[in-house]
Amino acid sequence: MGADTGGVAVPFDGSRRTKTPHADVHELVVVPDRLPKDAGAGDDVVIDLRTGEPVLELRELRELTAPPANRLVNATAVQRAVKRGIDVVVASIALVLLAPIFLAAAVAVKVSSPGTVFYSQPRVGMDGRMFSFMKFRSMYADADQRKSELADLNEADGPIFKMKGDPRITPVGRFLRRTSLDELPQLLHVLTGQMSLVGPRPHLPEEVAAYGPIDYRRLTVQPGITCIWQVSGRSELDFDTWVALDLEYIDTWSTWLDIKLMAKTIPAVLSGRGAY
Repeated sequence: MGADTGGVAVPFDGSRRTKTPHADVHELVVVPDRLPKDAGAGDDVVIDLRTGEPVLELRELRELTAPPANRLVNATAVQRAVKRGIDVVVASIALVLLAPIFLAAAVAVKVSSPGTVFYSQPRVGMDGRMFSFMKFRSMYADADQRKSELADLNEADGPIFKMKGDPRITPVGRFLRRTSLDELPQLLHVLTGQMSLVGPRPHLPEEVAAYGPIDYRRLTVQPGITCIWQVSGRSELDFDTWVALDLEYIDTWSTWLDIKLMAKTIPAVLSGRGAY
């Protein structure tokens, strides 16, 4: 992991945790900015929050948090190449076919409220690598500053914040969210290899900080635009169910499963179920 990749802190607060084979696994943190000076671009290092010292390599963390039967993590080179090939081909075709919608959404966001067309925020990807997650802006420009004011109105459990009728969402943004058009820019992340078409949704650093040891298995694979959670109700599901469905995907993965989930995503998006 290169020193310019960013990292995510993983404190332990005792909630939703279970015993792990490594007593300190819930006190570990991926912090490339604090890697030893001699760390190379290919080094995968985990830092102990209490000492600031490298204590574990990510490959060992994967062994602790992922069972040997993990089908996606243990996919062959050919299987991975097929998955990547499908990502590139489908994302490229989608960007071309959806270009008029992409442009219309960009114009609608720009003229409807002050602010940028795109909204980006740090998200945690595979092996704890941070990347700038992009979507069409669906909220007013001061939405992040106002989030703390609405904390008591959070309707989601776990570390996720969700609220029906969120006053920070613009009228255009509400339509974009209901139709999932705000997610279109993530096709660019698929082309760059930061995301896959199918995989667990990438979470914010503060959401990952509230993970339990089992939840970290989500970070052993590439994050995606859609997954089992996306076609099963999305925001209507509680956090534990969301994680369970992601782990089910990781453990039962196949190319055919990816194809089925992509096909199911279309009617799920059109129905608008759980999208807000």
